[in-house]
Amino acid sequence: MIPEISALVESMPQLRGRGATIAPLTGGITNRNYLIEAQGEAYVLRVAGANTGLLGIDRMRECACAQAAASVGVGPEVVAFLPEHPALLTRFCPGTVLKPEDAAHGDVLARIVASLRLIHGGPASTGEFCGFETSRTYRQMAADRNVATPPELDLALAALADIERSLGPSGPPRPCHNDLLPSNLIDTGQHVWIIDWEYAAMGDPFFDLGNLAENHLLDPAQEAELLRLYFGSTREADLRRLRAMRAVSALREATWGYLQAGVSSLEFDFLGYAAGHLRRCLALVESA
Repeated sequence: MIPEISALVESMPQLRGRGATIAPLTGGITNRNYLIEAQGEAYVLRVAGANTGLLGIDRMRECACAQAAASVGVGPEVVAFLPEHPALLTRFCPGTVLKPEDAAHGDVLARIVASLRLIHGGPASTGEFCGFETSRTYRQMAADRNVATPPELDLALAALADIERSLGPSGPPRPCHNDLLPSNLIDTGQHVWIIDWEYAAMGDPFFDLGNLAENHLLDPAQEAELLRLYFGSTREADLRRLRAMRAVSALREATWGYLQAGVSSLEFDFLGYAAGHLRRCLALVESA
């Protein structure tokens, strides 16, 4: 057992005295995650990483958004929330954690889109998210912490500011996940669960669509199919907005990585992560 996590588990009435076993889960680069098994039931315990509030993560909002996602059948049930740690306990979602190439399969993409539509049409959440503004904030916060960034980052920010002015709003904000990494999608074969609601807030559904397309490296035909599944048809204006939001998504990831390099205590190559996403952003801007 991990002593401090064991004590945390035993502090929860839902798990106390049930002989819970604890095993670390790999894959996260912000928090510490554990699989908890107790009397035939499985849970995931998520303990927030240090300084994650600097990333714009509001743990009370995360819990509320996770509960909203559970209410529409897309997210796992929230079992307990301990804001003083902070830690979140949810039901374990059985299924296959997706890999980037999995969304290329039409049936998988259809299940992802079905879950996404439930979220976007679900109950309003708290907070607001804008990929453009978040990127600017992260970049400034990284500079305040003396993180060295390449000149190409400012070129990308300037290009995205032009895109922001040309796009304008897509409509009223809706509940969005804003972090649709393959590792946050679990496929049962009939349904896709969406987990990790740290960045969820009211925002532009096209950011979720662009974020999904970018994180899963969809090609042009798959982009068109994504929009057909979501809207019922593929319109040229929607394709343009989707591709612009792919660039915004890549820039958000790049600036997130630079900021993490200045605040995180985890052993991870955040600068390399940031540089890779910056290259993706610039390539997307150029192709657009």
